[in-house]
Amino acid sequence: MAFVQAVTLEARNVKLVPLGLQHEDGLRTAARDGELWQLRITSVPAPDETRSYIETAVQTDNRFAFAVINASTGKVLGSTSFHDIVPAVKRVEIGYTWYARSCQRTHVNSTAKLLLLTHAFETLACHVVGWRTDNFNFASQRAIERLGAQKDGVLRGHDLRRDGTIRDTVMYSMRSGEWPEAKAQLLYLLDKPR
Repeated sequence: MAFVQAVTLEARNVKLVPLGLQHEDGLRTAARDGELWQLRITSVPAPDETRSYIETAVQTDNRFAFAVINASTGKVLGSTSFHDIVPAVKRVEIGYTWYARSCQRTHVNSTAKLLLLTHAFETLACHVVGWRTDNFNFASQRAIERLGAQKDGVLRGHDLRRDGTIRDTVMYSMRSGEWPEAKAQLLYLLDKPR
């Protein structure tokens, strides 16, 4: 039995469903909203790379990818994943996350993270959830820190960007004992008037 199994998660009009080829057109449209593949610090697929992006995501052994959907309309808003899954130490990372520009800086990302973190800590009984991001992706770093994650450090010369340059990777994590306070803060932020 796999540690992370197929599951659908839903709250606050955001639904996370297992990613599949049926989401190809929706993901392509979401990526076009802001031409997100033009950003050198993200994993967003170019329109003609959407199918291979999905195929790679669903065929990677230690990754479980989700399509992020507007529950009312069925519109695909983006994608996120559990990855670098280590069952022996009950650890997952959350990443490969991106959304159409029109739903960035809305409740979508916070709700998706609430769903993923709740599932990781309360269903999978994870000890640690991690994140990693490009050292120049300052928006992602701020979003991860707002969740209550702690910065673990920087892996220098860790990976390649899509443009072939070598990136440093900023690592973050949250331990299970930190989750109750982080959850309370995330719920507070989602519930407070905007």
